[in-house]
Amino acid sequence: MSNYTTGEMAKLCGVSVRTVQYYDNRGVLTPSELSEGGRRLYSEEDLDKMKIICFLRELDFSLDNISRLMQETNSEKVISLILDEQERELRDEITEKQGKLERLEELHKSLKRAERFSVESIGDVAHVMENKKKLRKVRATMLLAALPVALLQWGSILLWILKGIWWPFVAYTVIAVAYGIWVSRYYFSRTAYICPECHEIFVPKFKEAFRANHTPSTRKLTCPCCGIRSFCVETYRETEKK
Repeated sequence: MSNYTTGEMAKLCGVSVRTVQYYDNRGVLTPSELSEGGRRLYSEEDLDKMKIICFLRELDFSLDNISRLMQETNSEKVISLILDEQERELRDEITEKQGKLERLEELHKSLKRAERFSVESIGDVAHVMENKKKLRKVRATMLLAALPVALLQWGSILLWILKGIWWPFVAYTVIAVAYGIWVSRYYFSRTAYICPECHEIFVPKFKEAFRANHTPSTRKLTCPCCGIRSFCVETYRETEKK
């Protein structure tokens, strides 16, 4: 069984020798034994306790509270809960920092691709990035809703080819057209567009948006603010709460 001197305890726990001595004088952590010369000697168990005390001090626990906590019969369970909670908070913080890092990297890449650099362009990119997850969710909902319609239509085609029964194909074609109109209205009710010229966010009329040339992230529209027609960047539109 290892024994540690006051200096060794201080070094292993990253504190000063006076701190270790002070904890002993306050009765927070007394050494397991004393040497023949009266020097403090700490055990492995004492070292583990010292690490916990230092950790609790970092969490702004007072020495009186730590002393009372260490004397409780269920101190191990209480400390375990504190550690679990701290671990959860740290993991949440890491996740948040990772998300910020990803947004920063994406912003950097977007600015490198931009032909012109301006404060407004940064705002546009930041807005698109902030709403990208929501827009992905809208598109995922559309795809899931389209799956049964597509399966029914392919089934009707096979039925026509193999059995010569054509009317299900006509019926499901009507359903597919109705679905296409509904899903387009659903999509455009949840999207808005950023004009690359004046940087205004606007909502186009359904017919204009439906017929416009587009890429996966832009659509060629006429901005109602500046009147310029160009490829506008698509973003998520927050629905108004009634």
